Amino acid sequence: MTILCVRFQLPPMYEAALPELLGLLEEFTPVVEALPPDGALADLRGAERYFGRDAVELASVIRVRALALYGVDCVIGAGPGPLLARMALRDARPGLTRAVPGGEERDFLAGKPVVALPGVGTATARTLCEYGLDTLGRVAAAPLSTLQRLVGAKAGRELHEKARGVDRGRVVPNGVSRSLAADRPFDRDELDPDRHRRALLSAAGELGARLRAVDKVCRTLTLTVRYADRSATTRSRTLPEPTAHSAALTRTAYGLYEALGLQRARVRSIALRAESLTPAEHASHQLTFDPVDEKVRRIEEVADRARAKFGPRAVMPGSLAA
Repeated sequence: MTILCVRFQLPPMYEAALPELLGLLEEFTPVVEALPPDGALADLRGAERYFGRDAVELASVIRVRALALYGVDCVIGAGPGPLLARMALRDARPGLTRAVPGGEERDFLAGKPVVALPGVGTATARTLCEYGLDTLGRVAAAPLSTLQRLVGAKAGRELHEKARGVDRGRVVPNGVSRSLAADRPFDRDELDPDRHRRALLSAAGELGARLRAVDKVCRTLTLTVRYADRSATTRSRTLPEPTAHSAALTRTAYGLYEALGLQRARVRSIALRAESLTPAEHASHQLTFDPVDEKVRRIEEVADRARAKFGPRAVMPGSLAA
């Protein structure tokens, strides 16, 4: 076990602590990959040799330091590679690291449903289940040629390897500075789609205002929906053009939400993340002859000046989005 997947249990609207928590991980290894809004991958191969401790022991030290220095608990999964560490994280609990030792990968995966494997979507899982391949153990035992006929040559080969515990992924060091996030937790698990949409409207408005305040535009918008059972769904969409326009962000957020088809899902929180940020001066803007769109953009400019003069509460986030 050389890879840790850590999810910090950050309080709502406390994502600003993530860079400091990443710094905590970097005290053990420079190979840290941020997984916003609240997680990270850490490659501890060098740290195990340097500190003379294995990954599980180092995970315990990380947990204690996070609690002592920041008052933040964390959930940790450990495995031979990033894929297995991520999957181990799903079985982890606060105070206990879920580890997948080397050589036990297939046993760990065997009983899990195929949809539990990252990269296996609903359509692929449905196809596999129609042929009785409903668990990763059965997928691992199936001939490679059968999987390739069902899901394609490349996808079949990757699925065959992953189901057998072959993890070719690696931890890619990065940072969180190329993204901004807005989180909207609910007071109680929320079933009402109208309240979900109002939360999206507010979050998109906040992101737009923050992007314009730092003269940035985003190329990608990511939606994360967390449910009452602590599971989550994350979807991303590339925007037609880089933007900081609140109305454009809102339309994209609504599209991502509608594509989930949640219906009566019990939602605990909704978060939007603006990613692939670039300077606004480097972005091109498609001219439009829509007077409503131009009017909204002018109103945004006025609202931004009001915020700059009177503070961030001068205009409520999301109130100007279409």
